[in-house]
Amino acid sequence: VPPPATLPAPGLCCGTNSQSLPPQCVLTGRWINDLGSNMTIGAVNGKGDFAGSYHTAVSATTNEIQVSPLQGSQHRTNQKSQPTFGFTVNWSFSDSVTVFTGQCFVDEEGKEVLKTMWLLRSYVDNIKNDWKATRVGINIFTRLQSQK
Repeated sequence: VPPPATLPAPGLCCGTNSQSLPPQCVLTGRWINDLGSNMTIGAVNGKGDFAGSYHTAVSATTNEIQVSPLQGSQHRTNQKSQPTFGFTVNWSFSDSVTVFTGQCFVDEEGKEVLKTMWLLRSYVDNIKNDWKATRVGINIFTRLQSQK
């Protein structure tokens, strides 16, 4: 009598392993947004903190645009594969600060995408002008591929 036929263990056949790790989205690297602004994020440390630089393509000021520093933090609960994060850009060429918050996603094509919302606070001379000092918007960043 031949031994009974055995089937592969569930999840071990044909690339349908439901136990495989989800795609990982990593903040570190170079990014470009929908307006053409470039951002470089350095290594994320053990606490989730990171630093980098931001070179905006757009500005409401007539000052010459300069690369500006950014400081941020990635949420680290359970080492999520598509983490939430936030960072602040202290503009080197104006009296403004922008805070970004968002999430790092891997889309259906396997590409990393940063979906963000931001608040830009501009300096105003007095409290009567406070109403016009804050702007809000969204940006979508994609990884900037290295030139070969």
